[in-house]
Amino acid sequence: MGVVSDVIVVKAGGRALEKNLDNIVGSLAEGYSRGLKIVFVHGGGDIVSRFEKAMGMEPRFVVSPQGIRSRYTDERELEVYVMVMAGKLNKEIVARLQSHGVKAIGVSGADGGLLKAERKKRIVIVDERGRRRAIPGGYTGRIREVNAELAEKLLEEGFMLVVSPIALGLEYELLNVDADQAAARIAEALKAEALLILTDVEGVVVDGKILKEVRVGEVEGLKPRIGVGMNRKLIMCAEAVKGGVGEAIISSGLIENPLSALEEDLGTRIRP
Repeated sequence: MGVVSDVIVVKAGGRALEKNLDNIVGSLAEGYSRGLKIVFVHGGGDIVSRFEKAMGMEPRFVVSPQGIRSRYTDERELEVYVMVMAGKLNKEIVARLQSHGVKAIGVSGADGGLLKAERKKRIVIVDERGRRRAIPGGYTGRIREVNAELAEKLLEEGFMLVVSPIALGLEYELLNVDADQAAARIAEALKAEALLILTDVEGVVVDGKILKEVRVGEVEGLKPRIGVGMNRKLIMCAEAVKGGVGEAIISSGLIENPLSALEEDLGTRIRP
């Protein structure tokens, strides 16, 4: 099967979704009406945390030696993560898109083996005293394979894919995977024209200014100068561009028409 043309992969984090869901959905619907073939990957970690606390659980986060903060997913947390991500949040987004006339289908990365990941047996973290130590990896994974054929078939049938960041492990276990990584790997597999990461800031900020463009070769030098959350986004965008994606953009998901960043001079563009 050939690569589907006009494919755009869009990812929005949970904070942008909570603050601006109606405008994000409207923008996606407008892009769909213009013929864009869209894969929409959603985050939602803050929403998961809220449900965990309501159930008497305290979310746990760890920091890697590279300074990247991530959710630690044990067996109990995985249950809530799957319920919220693949259930409540994914289906709410699908329903809203359909109210705009979009032929939307919601899937997790586990459905049809869309995302296959290797479970992290052990991870190295930096504890509160600044010491490095190894702990069990829990139920988090690193994406190793994307079922591009499945995504292409659904796109060719006119569907907009709404993907929750859950993957199928090598032993058929469910795994929490990073949504930025999921979006980047899907964009690579589909050789997308663009990867658009929507966040709650206007782009990559260095010394108080938004960078309009970042070359792939500049990413390593920028990492110490930006926040840990933006670090991951920038790294994933650079990897996607190196993997054949036309360009990657990090832009605000809080504006009226977030997908306008594809055509207007908004956010930060990551190019070869």
